[in-house]
Amino acid sequence: MISPAIIQLCKSIRDEGGRALIVGGWVRDHLRQQPDRIDYDLEVYGIDAPGLRSILSRHGSVNAVGEAFTVYKLSLKREGVLDISLPRRESKVASGHRGFDVVGDPLMSFEEASRRRDFTINAIMFDPLTDEYIDPHGGRDDLKRRTIRAVDPATFVEDSLRVLRAMQFASRFEFDIDPDTVRLCREIDLRDLPAERIWAEVEKWLLGSARPGIGLWAALDLGIISKLWPEIEKLNDCPQEPEWHPEGNVFIHTGLVINEARKLIDDLPRPKKLAVMLGALCHDFGKPATTAFEDGRIRSKMHETIGVPITQNFLERLKLSTLDGYEVRGQVLALVEHHLKPYRFYRAQLEGNAISDGALRRLALKVEPDLLYRVARADCLGRTGEFTPVGEEWFLDRVKSLEIEERAPAPILLGRHVLELGLEPGPRVGKITRAVYELQLDGKVTTLDEAIETARALLTSDISTA
Repeated sequence: MISPAIIQLCKSIRDEGGRALIVGGWVRDHLRQQPDRIDYDLEVYGIDAPGLRSILSRHGSVNAVGEAFTVYKLSLKREGVLDISLPRRESKVASGHRGFDVVGDPLMSFEEASRRRDFTINAIMFDPLTDEYIDPHGGRDDLKRRTIRAVDPATFVEDSLRVLRAMQFASRFEFDIDPDTVRLCREIDLRDLPAERIWAEVEKWLLGSARPGIGLWAALDLGIISKLWPEIEKLNDCPQEPEWHPEGNVFIHTGLVINEARKLIDDLPRPKKLAVMLGALCHDFGKPATTAFEDGRIRSKMHETIGVPITQNFLERLKLSTLDGYEVRGQVLALVEHHLKPYRFYRAQLEGNAISDGALRRLALKVEPDLLYRVARADCLGRTGEFTPVGEEWFLDRVKSLEIEERAPAPILLGRHVLELGLEPGPRVGKITRAVYELQLDGKVTTLDEAIETARALLTSDISTA
């Protein structure tokens, strides 16, 4: 249901001789029978910029983003901020996806105005006063066919960001990309795209898709991977041992792993969701450099370690570091480095080499065990054949029993406790607290009283005075 405030605004525009149409994602998703979005974009015909601004000011606070091409931000009490614009003429004047001269023109035809849009499914307009769809380029038919198709081949190639948008739409909606559109995308140079714009599309792809593996294959088909992500391209030529990976090469496996990871993140905050998804995407980046045929088998020794600097370079190009105060990059690197630990710990336990609580607590100093479990489980299930994550579930049970799902236990003994024992400030304070913390990780110190007594004993020992 469209907001009454939007209906009233459209009536005000109509009463002044204009016509307001809802455009873009709201129309597309409404036709897909998705829950109605609350972010409306309006395009207004038949009224010039000063007249439109006058009308909008009667409904809320108005800010102009660009007077030349006239995009207004209208703030409403319940609906938030709306984008309201005139139809726009765009002329390519410079390289890059921003290199356009844009001028508002309220007298443009619907067909000409919608021609500047990227895909036909995004070029459908809707009149909320008449319930009429205006669809000059066949977008509704493409929605029925589940097809992503460029509106105008001549103008489509002028904006390189559209290639990544094709990928993430194909993945999120599980649509096919029209073959002619694929060919157009392959011809487009992506070197002009800034990292933040690439990242915005990557995030939509990884979090907005039920099966992001579809987007991985689309990125390969569209030429995105060969142009932007050589680390991923190398996965497609890297074989795996069929006994453990009957699905095929590392690229195929990675697509299945990110599909599995996506099932495991809905309860997480956004930064941790992205850490898991990127950990799953990057977890085998080290395999192409380490894969060899040894003793009749395909092996990738130390790939988890070799993959860390490769992942670092990948994330650096995306300019991804901290999100909402959470160190995503550091966590992804740790997930790549330790993604085999849950199963290896389980195997060691089965073979009689008991994994101590201290070993698990020390692992939690390096990586979040709960996120590691999710990546490891996705890695186990992201293949064909009969594989069950028994080792990963064993790991999670151990982690939960120790209450270290998110982090290692905080130190019981602090520097102030040591100072209260009479030690002067200096390096020995840190040495004492670290020694006691190591005992705490091993479960040999469990209370503050025990920690203080242990510190007192260390202070009087030869070790503490060395």
